[in-house]
Order: sequence, then C-alpha cells, then structure tokens
Amino acid sequence: MTIESTAANAERAAYSTAAAAAQPAAKQTKVRYLILAMLFLVTVINYADRATLSITGPVISKELGISAAEMGFIFSAFGWAYVLGQLPGGWLLDRYGSKIVYGLSIFTWSVFTLMQGSIGFLAGGAAVMMLFALRFAVGFAEAPSFPGNSRVVAAWFPGQERATASAIFNSAQYFATVIFAPLMGWLTHSFGWHWVFGVMGGLGIIMAGVWMKTVYAPKDHPRINQAELDYIAAGGGLINMDDGRKAAASAQGGAKWDYIRQLFASRMMVGIFLGQFCINAITYFFITWFPVYLVQARGMSILNAGFIASIPAICGFVGGILGGVMSDAMLRRGYSLTAARKTPIVLGMLMSMAMIACNYTDLQWVVVSLMALAFFGKGIGALGWAVMSDCAPKEITGLSGGVFNMCGNISSITTPIVIGYIIQTTGSFNGALVFVGANALIAAVSYLVVVGEIKRMELKK
Repeated sequence: MTIESTAANAERAAYSTAAAAAQPAAKQTKVRYLILAMLFLVTVINYADRATLSITGPVISKELGISAAEMGFIFSAFGWAYVLGQLPGGWLLDRYGSKIVYGLSIFTWSVFTLMQGSIGFLAGGAAVMMLFALRFAVGFAEAPSFPGNSRVVAAWFPGQERATASAIFNSAQYFATVIFAPLMGWLTHSFGWHWVFGVMGGLGIIMAGVWMKTVYAPKDHPRINQAELDYIAAGGGLINMDDGRKAAASAQGGAKWDYIRQLFASRMMVGIFLGQFCINAITYFFITWFPVYLVQARGMSILNAGFIASIPAICGFVGGILGGVMSDAMLRRGYSLTAARKTPIVLGMLMSMAMIACNYTDLQWVVVSLMALAFFGKGIGALGWAVMSDCAPKEITGLSGGVFNMCGNISSITTPIVIGYIIQTTGSFNGALVFVGANALIAAVSYLVVVGEIKRMELKK
C-alpha cells in the first residue's frame, strides 16, 4: 500500500507539474519586459550623461580657456574612474543586490552630472581640475551599470531570451545619441551649456526614483505571478540570485589571481581583449571628440552638430542589430562558431576605416555619410560580449567579463588623450581620424591572426 501510495503521489505530482507548466502559459505576466524597458531607459540616460561634455565641450573650452590637450584629459577622466570601478562595482552588486546598488549608482552619477553645470565661475587650471574631478566621479558612479544590466538580465530572463534582452539594453547607447544629442545641442544653443548638465542630471535623479519603485528581484516583484516565475526558472533564469548573497560574497574570498593569469596566458583571450580595446576606441571617438570635430573642423554650429551626430548613431544601432542577426544566421546555416563570429567583426572593422576618407573631402554631406558608414560598421563588428559568452571559462564567466570590460574600457582613457594631443600638435583632426581608423584595422587583424579558433577556454586547476 505504501508503494502504491507513493506511486500515486508521484503520478499526481508529475501531473500537477505538467498542468502547471501548460495551463498558465497563456496567463503568465510579462513583468520581465517592464524590467527590460527600465534597463533600456537607464542605459540611455547613462550614455547621454557620458556625452554631455562632448556636446558642450566646444563652448566650455572657449568660454573657460581650456586647451585641446586639457579637454582630452577631461574627457579621459570618466574612463579612468570607470575602469577602476569595475571590480568594486561588481562586488557591491553581488554583496547588496542589483536594486539598491544600481539605484544608488543612478542617483549618484546624476548628482555629479548636475554639479558640472556649476563650474562656470572657474577658468583655466581651476576649471580643468574641477571638471576632471566631476567627470571622474561620474565614471566611478557608473561603474556598476553594465555589470548590473547583465546581472538583472541573468535573473529575469530565461536562456532562450537572454541574448535578445542583452542586445536591446546594449542598443541604448545608440539611442542615447539619437535622442539626446539634438536636445543637448538645442539647449546649448538656446539657453547655454549649463542647462545641459541641469536637465540631464535632473532626469537621472527622477529615473533613480522610478528604478527604486519599479525594479525588484523576480521573487519579490509585486506584479509577477507564479507562472512567469516558473517560466523564467525553467529556462535557467537565476530567480534566486540574491538569496544568501552575503554568504556567497564572503565565501568567494576575492579574485582568483591565477585564473586571471591564465586568461592573459591564452592567445585567444589576449586577441579578444585587444580587439575590444580597439573597437572601444571607435566608440569613444564618437561620444567624445566627434561633435567637436563637426564644429571645429567642419564649421558646423553647435545646434547642427547635435542633430548631425545622431545620424551615425542611428546607423550604429542598425549595424548592431544586423551584426547579431548575421552571426546567428551563419550559425544556423552550418558555419563554424569561429567563422560566424569573426566575419561580422572583421567586415565591420574594415567598414569603420571609411572615416579616414573624410580627410580628402570638404563636402559636409560626404563627411556625414562616411562617418555614418564607419559607425554602421562599428555596430556590425561589436560582437565582443557574444564572443566572451562563447569562450569564457565556465568557472569564471563573471570574472572573465570583468577583465574583458576593463581591458576594453582602457581605451576610454587613452583615446581622448591621444586625440587631444594630435589635434594640439598638428592643429588638425586628420591625424586623429587616421588614429581611430588604425584601431579598427588592428581589431580586424587581432581577430584574424591572434584569436585563432573561438572555443570555450578550459582552466588548469
């Protein structure tokens, strides 16, 4: 009787499980899409705040007497702090959870953005120091942003939806320019550069409040039902990610430095890190010096530059989607993982070199077209995170991603400085465009020659 009862109970449990999986399929809530919308909006604000100085830079440098080289150092301040803050930001996310840490991050970087509008009473060296300090603070406060995005997606989305979700929040960097570059150009032209920082800082503070009211861990969200929770969990979503996070954080005992050494001993990984560094050089040219280039080298007004800067951003968004679609389509058609990932990257980087041709034309529409083609190519080739998901050692996917992000964002420090010195030394942007184009070429060569076969890296214990 006990055996029969046990069998009956097991049968009923199996039936209940199957019924629970089937019945609520049409009724499950879709709260995860609200969470994704929040990630998209927050990332738009994030990238818009990074670009505030590039739009206002020509006016600020003229009004406060800041040289091109000094402006390059100010642009680089964000990158220094962003790189240094990667590992502490990731640790805080694991220790205290995404809701609190990310919400405080949004609020803090927005306050520092707002404060940049108050430096008008300074000039020369004092203005440089204050702007550098505030940009540094913005960069450090934003450090948890992309690890936080990744963490939230891992908790809220099943595996079969996770790549799409990641692509959507990553595309926000292009929308930030499309939406806010014209707005910031108009504010600078009509009301003065101080208003750009006030408006963007205020929007960020409001967004921090919306985040705290909207975003929760899956199990804690008041609007989610059990059907959606079961669906996320069944697909590998880490709905219990924040359970016992303090114990997990203390048990980790810090980074495994030998694992980091092994990452840098791998030719494949070094090639990927180098490629990301060079690809990001293109990104940081567009979000720092590109509007300045349009004003100073091409004679556009601040207002026009704000609108024109959105055109390459639209092309970058389209290219980013197309690159992912192309890569996945090649995989479905039987191409190897190596070919499917490298083809869009190499093709995109070669297209990005089109910007060098701007040195040989005086027609503004040709310049804009070439820059749009370059950013379109950059979007196609921006598959670094997909490559990392393919090859990172399974034991340290988070640590590998942190090292990857740090290596890539070192170019946020070096690119603005190098370009600033090139402009100051030569009095022209021609060398700067060659420098950025050369980075695209090195990225293509790195994937073709250095990376080799793309496969999952195995750690030596």
